[in-house]
Amino acid sequence: MTSPSDSRPTVTVLISGGFELAYRKAIPDFEQETGIKIETRSGASQGSGPKTIRYQLDHGAEVDVVILSNEGLHELIDANLIAEGSIAELATAPLAAAVQTGAPRSDVSSVAALTQTLLDARLVVMPASTSGLFIQREILPALGVADKVRLKVYPRGTDSAAALAAGEADLALGPISELVNIPGVEPVGVLPDEVQLVQTFSAAMRATAKNPDLAKQLIAFLQSDKAEAAVRQVGMEPLRSGRG
Repeated sequence: MTSPSDSRPTVTVLISGGFELAYRKAIPDFEQETGIKIETRSGASQGSGPKTIRYQLDHGAEVDVVILSNEGLHELIDANLIAEGSIAELATAPLAAAVQTGAPRSDVSSVAALTQTLLDARLVVMPASTSGLFIQREILPALGVADKVRLKVYPRGTDSAAALAAGEADLALGPISELVNIPGVEPVGVLPDEVQLVQTFSAAMRATAKNPDLAKQLIAFLQSDKAEAAVRQVGMEPLRSGRG
């Protein structure tokens, strides 16, 4: 509960899982440096249902800034939900695989090895958002195993990682940034180039932002060198265009 004395200006952010770990590492420095309070809500970049960013915006969520994959962002732009000229690309993340901590390290270093690992897995878990859609629509058919892999799709990467950590699955797939620094989860490598999707995650201001000037300040910070260490710590590559 906010104390009566906490009258700091506030920016509300709606963020997907791909950039969230880096974001949460960087935000305390931003709040301390600026005195601006950040309120954070979570949602999926793409997919369907109430956990997606699009659904929350369409159903009245009051948000100043969204952070999500470019694929999801393009859908918001098409729906006229994003302020023109406010988009800032922040970082990229490749698709990776992870196992439960302490389990044998699955081999995903080649297309043949990945294919066998998928077939051998008791259950493969992934998010329903951008990465999961790509895996289901592109990777599994390309490997010829779309109807042979036992998989379960969760609304968000945090959910699939939790299932892996709990021992419910043998393998989790998703952006590397959603599989690092999570108790019970151990990344085993990025997927081969032949079946790789390197996602770009961007920040943008909502067209109806209540605090546009503060929102711009936050976006600039996340794109600056001040956030770079947090980005790299979760396996992402910061995008230097416009950084300073």
